[in-house]
Amino acid sequence: MKRNRKGPGLFLFFSFLAYLFVILLQWDLVLISFRSLAAAAILLLTAPATLHDIFSIEIVEFWAAAIAVVAIPLVLLTISVKSGKRASMKTAGHETEASSLGSISLQAFMQNVIAQSAAAVVFVLYSVAFLAPLLAPFSPYDQQDFLVTAYKPPFTRLEALVLAQPKIQALEAYTASGATAKQAYSLISDLRTLKTRNEPHSLRFTDGFSIENGIVSYRQGMRTRTMPVAELADPSGASPSITRTFILGTDQYGRDILSRVIYGSRISLSIGFLVVLISVTLGTVIGISSGYFGGWIDALLMRIVDVLIAFPALFLILIIIATFGNSIYLIVVTLSFTGWMGVARIVRSQVLSLKEQEFILAAKALGLSNMRIIFRHLAPNTLTPVIIAATLRIGSIILTEAGLSFLGLGVQPPTPSWGNIINEGRDSLLNHWWISTFPGIAILTTVVCFNLIGDGVRDALDPRMRGQS
Repeated sequence: MKRNRKGPGLFLFFSFLAYLFVILLQWDLVLISFRSLAAAAILLLTAPATLHDIFSIEIVEFWAAAIAVVAIPLVLLTISVKSGKRASMKTAGHETEASSLGSISLQAFMQNVIAQSAAAVVFVLYSVAFLAPLLAPFSPYDQQDFLVTAYKPPFTRLEALVLAQPKIQALEAYTASGATAKQAYSLISDLRTLKTRNEPHSLRFTDGFSIENGIVSYRQGMRTRTMPVAELADPSGASPSITRTFILGTDQYGRDILSRVIYGSRISLSIGFLVVLISVTLGTVIGISSGYFGGWIDALLMRIVDVLIAFPALFLILIIIATFGNSIYLIVVTLSFTGWMGVARIVRSQVLSLKEQEFILAAKALGLSNMRIIFRHLAPNTLTPVIIAATLRIGSIILTEAGLSFLGLGVQPPTPSWGNIINEGRDSLLNHWWISTFPGIAILTTVVCFNLIGDGVRDALDPRMRGQS
C-alpha cells in the first residue's frame, strides 16, 4: 500500500484555513474575550475580591475558545513546517538516522486511509467542541417566543422584531476607585457582550407583522398583539426586523438544535476523554504494580479486579448515581473507577513477560531502584496495548454517557449533552424526527470514528500487521 503523502498536508492546510475563517468571522468576540481575560488577570492580581463579585463561569467558555482558535492554527502551522522540512531532507538524502519505533508506527498509521480519515473527523469534532461559543449561532438555553419557534423543522427561517429592550438587564454599577474601577467596568461590559454574542437587543420572533400609524401589529401563533414603534430598536421603522435561520430545526421549547448539538459535544467528548485518561492511568499503575511486585500485592489487586469485573458495571454505575446524585463530576469519577480493570489485566500480563527479559534483569543487577525500572523500562514497553485499549474505549464511554443521559441519570437539563437531547425528542420522534436524529448521528459518527482509529493504531503498533500492509 502506498503512503498518501498529500493527504495529511492538505488536511493541515484546510484546517488552518478553517480556523482563520472562524477568527475573521468572529473577530469581535475573539478580541473581546482576550480583553476580558486581560482585565480578569489584572483584577486577580490587584483586587481578587472584586473579581469574585463579578466573575461568571460562562465567560471561561469564551476564554477557552479564543485561546484555542489562536493557538491551534499556530500548532498546525508548526507541524506543517516541520513536516515539510523533514520531507525535504528525505528527498535530498540528508536524513540518515534510523527511524524510531514511534516514527515507524506513525508512518504505518498514515498508510491506513480509513483510520486517517476517522482521525480527521475526530479532530473536527473536538475543534467544534473547543470553539462552541464562537460557532453556535444561538445560546443553547434560549427558549424565547416558543409559540413561534417551537418544533420548527430544519432550515426554517423566522423573522424577529429587534426591540430597544436589552437582551439582558444592565448589571448594577460597581463601586470602586481608580484603576480597579476601570478594569471592573471593562470586565462587566465585556461579560454582558459575550453573553449576548454581541447582539445587545432583545428579539421577538413573529409569524408576520405590519406597521401602521406608529403601531406594530404582529402575530405569534393564533395570537395578534400590538406595541408602539418606539419600543423597536429602530423607532423609524426602516429596519424593524432581522431573519434567523434554524439549520437543524428547534425543539419543543424553541431552542436551536444545532447550538445544542454543538454545546453537547463538549460534554460528551470531554467526558469520554477524561474517563479514558483516568481509567487508563489507574489501570496502568495497578497493572504494573501487580505484575512487577507479585506476591500478596498481586493476589490482593487481582482479587479486587476479579470482584469488580464480576459485578455488572452498569448496575454499579446506577447504584452510585442513585445514592450520591447525578452530576458531571460524579459521572466522570464513576465511569473512571468502573472501567480500569481490563487495562490493569492487560498491563499485568505484559509486565509478567517483560520482567523476566534480559534488560530488566540487567537493570536489577546494576542496582537500579524499582521506581526507575518501572518508569524507565517497564512502563514505556507497555504503552502499545494501553494506547490501543484507550482508543477503543473512548467510543464505548461516550456511548455509555449518552445512554445514562438518555435514561435521565446522566447530565441533567438544561445542560445539553447528546444523550439528553435524544431523550427530550423521544416522545415526538415520528412527528419531529430532527430533535433526536442529529445528536444520534453525532454519537454514531464519533463512536465509529474512534473504533476505526483504534483499529488503525492496533495495526500500526503491531509489527505483524505492518508487514501485511
